[in-house]
Amino acid sequence: MVNLEQVGVFLPQGYLFKDISFQINKGDKIGLAGKNGAGKSTLLKLIAGMDKPTDGKIHKQKDTHIGFLTQDIKIDTQQSVFDYLFYSNVTLNILRERIDSINHELVKRTDYESPSYLALLDELNEKNDLFSFMEGFQWEEKIMTVLSGLGFDAEEINKSLNSFSGGWKMRAELAKILVNQPEVILLDEPTNHLDIISIAWLESYLQRFEGAVIVISHDRLFLDNVTKRTLEISMGKLQDYPYPYSVYKIKKEEETERLEQAKKQQDKDIKHTQELIDKFRAKKNKAAFAQSLIKKLDKTERIEVEKTSLAKMKISFPLSNQPGKWVLELDQVGKKFADKTIFKDINITVGRGEKIALLGPNGVGKSTLLKRIMSTLEGEGRVEYGHNVVISYFAQDQAESLDTSKSIYDTVDAIAVGDARRDLRSILGAFLFGGEDVDKKVAVLSGGERTRLALCQLLLSPSNFLILDEPTNHLDIQSKEVLKRALLQYEGTFIVVSHDREFLDGLTNRIWDIQNQTLKILHYDVKEYLQMKMGTSSESKSQTEKNGTESPKGKNKPENKETPGVTEAPAEKLSYEETRELKRKKNSLQNNIKKYEEQIGQYESELKKLDEALVDIDYSDKQKSTNLLNQYQEMKGKLDFTMHCWEQAMEDLEEIGQN
Repeated sequence: MVNLEQVGVFLPQGYLFKDISFQINKGDKIGLAGKNGAGKSTLLKLIAGMDKPTDGKIHKQKDTHIGFLTQDIKIDTQQSVFDYLFYSNVTLNILRERIDSINHELVKRTDYESPSYLALLDELNEKNDLFSFMEGFQWEEKIMTVLSGLGFDAEEINKSLNSFSGGWKMRAELAKILVNQPEVILLDEPTNHLDIISIAWLESYLQRFEGAVIVISHDRLFLDNVTKRTLEISMGKLQDYPYPYSVYKIKKEEETERLEQAKKQQDKDIKHTQELIDKFRAKKNKAAFAQSLIKKLDKTERIEVEKTSLAKMKISFPLSNQPGKWVLELDQVGKKFADKTIFKDINITVGRGEKIALLGPNGVGKSTLLKRIMSTLEGEGRVEYGHNVVISYFAQDQAESLDTSKSIYDTVDAIAVGDARRDLRSILGAFLFGGEDVDKKVAVLSGGERTRLALCQLLLSPSNFLILDEPTNHLDIQSKEVLKRALLQYEGTFIVVSHDREFLDGLTNRIWDIQNQTLKILHYDVKEYLQMKMGTSSESKSQTEKNGTESPKGKNKPENKETPGVTEAPAEKLSYEETRELKRKKNSLQNNIKKYEEQIGQYESELKKLDEALVDIDYSDKQKSTNLLNQYQEMKGKLDFTMHCWEQAMEDLEEIGQN
């Protein structure tokens, strides 16, 4: 579908890359790898047609549509989320408008046997067939499915896009690309603003997608599960590996080892040749021999090896001192913003050495809970720390607290103690600050660079309780490996919020899940948690509804001796608290069902009025007719989505009734 021929991009400092040639075929699932600054995003822009190459050509088959999700999207519109997607397909818009116009004209005419009337019928059939072929009759259903998968709820889809944050705008843009099903999808860091559940949904969608996909991502598991081929940009050249990311890395390491050995031998040969040249070039009877050696040396193609030594680095968080048996107690903790309750009545004691993943969709209050734990945010209830507890906190906006007048090196030098002081440059290198970069002022760093520096600073701060809010957001795969190994070796307690499944896999021994304004403790691994959340494991779903702290396999966990107040009831009999929780869920669902039924009645009434208006509308008044059609489609979308929510709530209520 797309063919790149000898493509190169020249910048003032030289070629970013050159002589790049490869082909994108239907069904290809490609991961694009390379160091920061290698040109990955630039290559996607060339394929999308946003930029032109300095050298070479890019050939595309006729009518090849490309959807491109960039990191720096700019959406400025008062359209609702639903309308942004609904009117995003120009062809469907034209067909829909023409079909409505023909239907209106046919209603008014009475010359049923005339050639012009019959011609209109033929055109209507033709347009309907094309509309059906383009899945126009399933258009709203497709939109709702994608929006739901990416985390939008019923209330949000009718809000103006300009009222959303940049991360949610990115989700809307991704949804627009997916519903339009282009032949080629280009994704530049698509998981950056998605929560763990939406990432899993997107992964499943792309696995089923029949077109081609090229993705840049620092999420190794996402790459492994989606891609089957890896393109690597390294030192201005491109290598094509017929493997997913993890296999590519193994093959790459093997290839690098061979190159390093070949380079050592070549360096030895070059040194020997240079010694001969220096020895004979001044002698008359050996001058010709020396010149031949010089020519041979000039023609030698030097072997270059890209250094990737970070994976072998060993870094650990220093432990300040040992705390008591428990490190944190939350008593009736809650938080409200105006009239909106984020969470309430949280009662938990955290024991020494617990490794906790705080999970849940974006917007449920994960960062808010961490701020309540840190007492940087006021709210209901009591937060108490245990004996000798020393907390290090990494907030999402941690980078803003850095001293911009200091250099990178001085920033970490002011924090480091003990043996770590000897390895500061290596530690900075693990977080992508190498060579002369360490002398840069914090003031000139990008947002991502500052975040990495703040995390590096945290790693050097002695503590026995870490609280980490999205620590991996701006780290590449190798740096995340360094951080994960450090956390695995950490002898203290930590709570971490992250949407990176591979980073969390094997890292924690329990999950805190925020849902329905409360917090549950789950002894799942990340995979089981996602199965439960996405409804792919009926056993997990059933067990979760019975007991929030029971394992998916139905095995009872022993009481946590170091965490008073956190116990697990047998599956066969529900405790008073669990019975009350089921009752609360049932009441909540019944209230939602009643609300949905009222909305459905309202929307049906509005649609009936719009139907009547459409019969009598004058289609020669294009503005008025277009506005009315838009109102009709928007109202129909609301009705369909609310019906979907009502059906889901009814199913959930039925399941609770069976327990």
